[in-house]
Amino acid sequence: MTFEDLKTDFPDATLDTWHVHPNGGGWVQNTATVAETAYVGRDAVVSGYARVSGNAVVSGDAVVSGNAQVFENARVYGNAVVSGNAQVSGDAQVSGIAVVFENAWVFGNAKVSGNARVFGNAKVSGNARVSGFAVVYGDTVVSGNEIIN
Repeated sequence: MTFEDLKTDFPDATLDTWHVHPNGGGWVQNTATVAETAYVGRDAVVSGYARVSGNAVVSGDAVVSGNAQVFENARVYGNAVVSGNAQVSGDAQVSGIAVVFENAWVFGNAKVSGNARVFGNAKVSGNARVSGFAVVYGDTVVSGNEIIN
């Protein structure tokens, strides 16, 4: 993504407030924290006060924003969005056009994909799968080998 493309979504962006991550070439707002060991792909964005650490991967057109955290070996890719205070960790994956936000937590080997939405204080863990047009919210816990779609 070019700087001009970034300015389409972030009109106030300047080269003084954003930088390109050395591992992948994606855009990182200077207020966000991305470890050198993490990967931010060329078209991905990390903004706000988000944190990406460990061997986490943010790729495709994915966005990690707000105070969200993506860490350990987690992957956020496709057009997925992780925002608010959400956390994605372990070997978890968020993909497609899925959105994980507010205080939700996706961890373990869990996968959230498709058009799924996970928010509130919801937790998706273990080998659980949330996909399709599924909505998981509130204090809901999806764990083990559960499949919601």
